[in-house]
Amino acid sequence: MGLGVTATTASSASAAPSAPVGAVPALAADVDRATWERDVRAVVDQALPYVKQRTADADGQKLAIVFDVDNTTLETDFHPWWKLPTPAVKPSLELASYAKSRGVSVFFVTARPGIITSLTKANLTSQGYAVDGLYVRDLPDLFDEVSAYKTRSRAEIEAKGYKVIANVGNRGTDLVGGHAERTFKLPDYDGKLS
Repeated sequence: MGLGVTATTASSASAAPSAPVGAVPALAADVDRATWERDVRAVVDQALPYVKQRTADADGQKLAIVFDVDNTTLETDFHPWWKLPTPAVKPSLELASYAKSRGVSVFFVTARPGIITSLTKANLTSQGYAVDGLYVRDLPDLFDEVSAYKTRSRAEIEAKGYKVIANVGNRGTDLVGGHAERTFKLPDYDGKLS
């Protein structure tokens, strides 16, 4: 079965990402958990050496990595929502932990509503994620396009002096709009995963 994954680069932090690199066709049939885990691992296996290379000569820069939450860092589609905590997406946890060990701050930008901020942060930390910042949608953001809200959030991270070296998500709305040197798209199988 083919992977529904891509990695892209941007020539500058505020520029839109270039065309996907290494894109392969998405799965046509329903996806099982084992296939999804394998496909997520394939993307993270591209991201890990990039983070290693990018952090080798950081020269005192404040570096950041940005993650989406649902089906990027927490297994929401493969775990019933009422059984908390939602387990970590293990390859994403590995990437976040590795980036943190290299001095990179770890931020989360999610379309989840602000009313569940504390629940989301508690779930992330209980699964082992370091949370240097969590951006959720407040009431005004709920009327905005998800991609615009997520782009604005990454711009806010940059305004705090960070260089966003990587942005990881499983939907196009997680990744468009620039404000990241490189994007890593986890599978969503043409919208089958949230």
